[in-house]
Amino acid sequence: MTPVIEVAGLWTQFGDHVVHRDLNLTVMPGEVVSLVGGSGSGKTTLMRQILGLERPTRGTVKVFGIPLHGSNAQLLHKIRKRWGVLFQEGALYSALSVFDNIALPLRELRAFDEDFIRDMVLLKLDMVDIERRHAAKMPADLSGGMIKRIALARALVLEPELVFLDEPTAGLDPDRSESFVKLIRSLHETLNLTVVMVTHDLDTLVSLSDKIAVLAEQKLIVYGTLREAIAVRHPFILNFFLGERGLRALSAVAATINLNGKH
Repeated sequence: MTPVIEVAGLWTQFGDHVVHRDLNLTVMPGEVVSLVGGSGSGKTTLMRQILGLERPTRGTVKVFGIPLHGSNAQLLHKIRKRWGVLFQEGALYSALSVFDNIALPLRELRAFDEDFIRDMVLLKLDMVDIERRHAAKMPADLSGGMIKRIALARALVLEPELVFLDEPTAGLDPDRSESFVKLIRSLHETLNLTVVMVTHDLDTLVSLSDKIAVLAEQKLIVYGTLREAIAVRHPFILNFFLGERGLRALSAVAATINLNGKH
């Protein structure tokens, strides 16, 4: 099986400051991989490099087997149609309606008529549990939870195989956060998506992740399942996963994870 994402020998350096040192990461089809780490650990930078928005100092990033850095623009354009991105604050265009925000990626391709675009937009609204009557609303009239769902609908409108989520539940209250996590899990299963997610929210992490990539000290200190991650003796892991908040989140899966001696 061909990896969806392959990061090999990646270094990121700004002047004398090294962010990543010889980092390797492989994401297989259908996996949900979460990137976690403290402030300045480089998780958002890594996601931007996988998206082709930033170039690493050295090393390679391949998506769908294609090197992102050095490939021609036409090939990169084709690759980018195969993924969708949910930005942290939703990043909806304030001057566009809900309908036009979701329709924008389709219209930019200049390949579909308006009837097809209308059908696709309404389908995606249904998919994220937003009633069609909200299609004419402007982003300023939406709640935080609705903005997240509509931004997710836009990320899915080109029917991607790969979805990037940047802090998907940030800013949501616990009920809306739980509801949004259930939606992501359902869409992942229904659409067989591969998901790469940056999150600091432990409940989201525990609920969704197949694998966790923990960044610290300029490298991946562990890349594996939740059980494998919390078994690593490192200050960040002890504080993040096995502090009071972490243990509350892990209580949902405590029956399958031996926490003895790990606090």
